Amino acid sequence: MSKPKVLILRTAGTNCDYETRYAFEKAGAEVAVVHINTLLANKNALHDYQILTLPGGFTYGDDISAGKILANQIRYHLAEEMNAFIRAKKLILGICNGFQTLTKAGFLPALISHDQEVTLTFNDSNKFEGRWVYLKVCSDKSVFLKNSDASIIYLPIAHGEGKFIARDETILKRLTMNRQVIFQYVNEHGEEAGYPWNPAGSVQGIAGISDQTGQILGMMPHPERHVEPTQHPRWTRSGLKEWGDGFLIFKNAVQYVKTNF
Repeated sequence: MSKPKVLILRTAGTNCDYETRYAFEKAGAEVAVVHINTLLANKNALHDYQILTLPGGFTYGDDISAGKILANQIRYHLAEEMNAFIRAKKLILGICNGFQTLTKAGFLPALISHDQEVTLTFNDSNKFEGRWVYLKVCSDKSVFLKNSDASIIYLPIAHGEGKFIARDETILKRLTMNRQVIFQYVNEHGEEAGYPWNPAGSVQGIAGISDQTGQILGMMPHPERHVEPTQHPRWTRSGLKEWGDGFLIFKNAVQYVKTNF
């Protein structure tokens, strides 16, 4: 397939859809930004795409809790189509609000069922956190990180409800055992550290996870905000890379589709 097709799902409050579109187009994909109401009116349209992305933002004003309303729309009106999408070996990416949505809809980590097993809740700092963070790449289980030699990447975060917690210790242990923890917050030396390196107080510093298939990735940091090397806050001092650290996620997703579809 020469041009993988990406559906970026948006609704009221989504605000990172165009940056995400730019990242996928830079990686060589054909992208459509589609409102949730349009997709609900024609659910079968989802099957025309190979990558579904839920971008960052504050869907429905984060009323109730971040991502919860969109999660309910997906869980109760799109679950059948989403499950078929996954069975077809297609990819789903949730960034920030998208990650919150996928956990609350039960699609991440999906260890036992589509019941909610983890969540993203209020930051320990009790305030919105907007800063750059170091992420340790903990596993190559995710398709989005395959064939990557990156061990530490640098991305921005922007959230008020980014603290990752599991329902119980059993869920947390299974996540680790299954190598579904994809990213952890670390300091500049790659070591586990507290605030501000772990900006939300996430358990075990967890910043991103996958499902058991590796086809679904959810992460709180924003890879679409570091696809160009000049987006790095210290590029004039540190020099330019070929591309920003976040670009590998979009590049790998597009390459996966080209190889498998």
